[in-house]
Amino acid sequence: MGMGDEVKSSDYSRTQRQLYRRKIQQCLDVFETMLAQSSFDCDQPLTGMEIEANLVGGDYRPVMANSDVLAAIDDPAYQRELGAYNIELNVPPRPLPGRLGLELEAEVRASLNAAEAKAHADGARIVTIGILPTLMPEHLTGDWMSDSARYAALNDSIFAARGEDLAIDIDGPEPLTLRAPTIAPESACTSMQLHLQVSPAQFADHWNAAQVLAGPQLALGANSPYFFGHRLWAETRVEVFAQSTDTRPDELKNQGVRPRVWFGERWITSIFDLFEENVRYFPSLLPEVSEEDPVAELAQGRTPQLAELRLHNGTVYRWNRPVYDVVDGRPHLRVENRVLPSGPTVADMLANAIFYYGLLRRMARERRPLWTQMSFAVAHDNFRAAARHGMEARLYWPELGEVGVQELTRRELLPMARQGLDEWGVAPEVSERFLGIIEGRVASGRNGATWQVSTVQALQAQGASRPDALVEMLRRYCAHMHTNQPVHTWELA
Repeated sequence: MGMGDEVKSSDYSRTQRQLYRRKIQQCLDVFETMLAQSSFDCDQPLTGMEIEANLVGGDYRPVMANSDVLAAIDDPAYQRELGAYNIELNVPPRPLPGRLGLELEAEVRASLNAAEAKAHADGARIVTIGILPTLMPEHLTGDWMSDSARYAALNDSIFAARGEDLAIDIDGPEPLTLRAPTIAPESACTSMQLHLQVSPAQFADHWNAAQVLAGPQLALGANSPYFFGHRLWAETRVEVFAQSTDTRPDELKNQGVRPRVWFGERWITSIFDLFEENVRYFPSLLPEVSEEDPVAELAQGRTPQLAELRLHNGTVYRWNRPVYDVVDGRPHLRVENRVLPSGPTVADMLANAIFYYGLLRRMARERRPLWTQMSFAVAHDNFRAAARHGMEARLYWPELGEVGVQELTRRELLPMARQGLDEWGVAPEVSERFLGIIEGRVASGRNGATWQVSTVQALQAQGASRPDALVEMLRRYCAHMHTNQPVHTWELA
């Protein structure tokens, strides 16, 4: 989630809400002016990555220990997340060309290993996985939430808007229905975010391309087949996240009110379209008003922070989110890709990242872009099918029609990704290593989700109960995770 700054209160008055609404409209107007006039930083496009992880104890069940673990790690790159059993690693932004991909892999591994060693002293282990398979409803009562005013405020706002308990209702091989009195289920969703800095002129093409890619990305990277002991979707995290932050009672859903976790509903022509939609469709969950006068800041030649616009944007959970940020007084824009789950290994996560960056680069520069050849609804259908079926999904693709993920990746996506990385100046050995991992997944038909399911099934066939099979599967998962051998090479039980 990565919510950022602390909030000051969790109780908002009506006047505050009205003031916030006026202020956010003002931010939007200033942002529009800036897009037309200001120079945004994009000379050397930087890529960034955030990796969320879970904490488990010696029994491979969640431990609510992120305060102690973060104190032990003692590194500003590691931050808390919503659940007390979650942490997040923020990898510093960097350019992509040359051999930097391999250096990045080494750096992320070293960082996670050092953090793991320090967490161990607290009896905790760090796991990168989409949903912790040993997480059960009883873990999410009591002190499940990180100690943070922001998360408490968010929880209160969502339930004030809903006016009733959350309904979690997910179909799949072993359907799950339950009611939740807090947003705790959201904390189960552990993802990785990929950032790419782009110019205002190139933003729309990059966002549209990322939306086209969301389906294939998810199908290949799925890693969340179990939630609360039930086998659900290949990437159940997508559905749990959507349902656990839903501010709409049924009546508002029936009216067509947009969900907070949102794929979107149309291709865009400017980044402005997305911020405008956010302001038009979504009431504020955290109406914090800053001191800044953005109009005056801009008039005086300074870069406004647009705090209200940014805070609001942080509570509309788009799978590809627009980001406005200011670094050293210079504004910049990023596409934040939030589609992928965490894990299984650093090698797998980097393969997912490099594959995405290569495809995005190539696709955003096509003369006849793919999104001009398919409806937005089809891109959304692809995303849903990929979340549900993972490697087995059939997706629609221009000129191919309905196609399996493996064939699509082999025929279209890998060649495009390779081309994009070449154009970007990425060293051949970086492309070979990481695209080779994607190729291996496709050849074997195995990703994190398929490995988890086949391992649990094998263990149950040998007589283990479901809860024991999930613990044993996670124990093996962690052992494999530390080898950094990509998941398609892991042995099956």
